[in-house]
Amino acid sequence: MNRIALTLIATALSTSAFAAPRPCEELKAEIEAKIQAQNVSSYTLEIVRNDEVQDQNMVVGTCENGTKKIIYQKNDR
Repeated sequence: MNRIALTLIATALSTSAFAAPRPCEELKAEIEAKIQAQNVSSYTLEIVRNDEVQDQNMVVGTCENGTKKIIYQKNDR
């Protein structure tokens, strides 16, 4: 019985760690690394407030407790 209770508590605590708000700069750096790994040479990543998003298809991340979004735009040469 103690093992079951301990398992449930550990699961609940670990779930809250995954739901922790992410700092925008940290998430932007992770996204930027993934984009650069795909050899995309000309792009823009921008952190904006939710009400500033004009095209939801450009959103590649949500941060700061869902109050901001990171948008991606590929720049044509």
